[in-house]
Amino acid sequence: METSAGRLRGLHVSGGKRLVAVLELANISKHFGAIQAVNDVSFSLEAGQVVGLMGDNGAGKSTLVKMIAGNFRPSHGIMRLDGAELIMHRPVEARQHGIEIVHQDLALCNNLTAAANVFLGRELRRGFGPLRVLDYKTMYRRAGEIFRELKSETRPRDLVRQMSGGQRQAVAIARTMLSEAKIVLMDEPTAAISVRQVAEVLNLIRQLRDRGIAVVLISHRMPDVFTVADRVIVMRRGRKVADKPIALSSPEEVTGLITGAIEQV
Repeated sequence: METSAGRLRGLHVSGGKRLVAVLELANISKHFGAIQAVNDVSFSLEAGQVVGLMGDNGAGKSTLVKMIAGNFRPSHGIMRLDGAELIMHRPVEARQHGIEIVHQDLALCNNLTAAANVFLGRELRRGFGPLRVLDYKTMYRRAGEIFRELKSETRPRDLVRQMSGGQRQAVAIARTMLSEAKIVLMDEPTAAISVRQVAEVLNLIRQLRDRGIAVVLISHRMPDVFTVADRVIVMRRGRKVADKPIALSSPEEVTGLITGAIEQV
């Protein structure tokens, strides 16, 4: 079991100086006409850090993540990646910057193999000119390497429709690792799967963390966040009401913040 000191690694320093955040949001807001979905939210995210993003439905979590993923542009505020201002107009630009998102529905093709899903839209080819054909051998090999790195039992040639929830998550996460992601945004990855599969998904998140990838974990499942996250950010009605190390919080406190029983910490 991790110690409190281990869970505080998001506060680590190097040479007496705080490490530069891989992602920084400064006073980010988003409105849709008269509706204020996100209001003046700031936080930073360091490499190899898992941040749990929690809040009730309508709290602004999804809108905030969609701005990081390039789906929406902020109405106000600044985003920075590795210290440089980040301005995006389309989700493909987020991927080019090393920001990947694993959607709740995973966006997988059930009729294709695990390897085909990993390389979907980024297929490898061999040959010359118009005679180029898909390089299945290399894609199967590389997908297998990624699954082994993730310590997943998923096999490259297996069809997605025959997989468990945990294996499907492994395929979606493996897809993010093709582009050497800096940040992975995960939307409710443990929703509607078995206890055993939840443990498998949490282990996948740890594997990303150990590779130095920052993870934002959106979840309603308190045990999952307190098991794997370094920090917890709580949103309520579009505002950030808490941002603190997991070791200094509790499920009871987070529940109070989500419901409004506790206003802010």
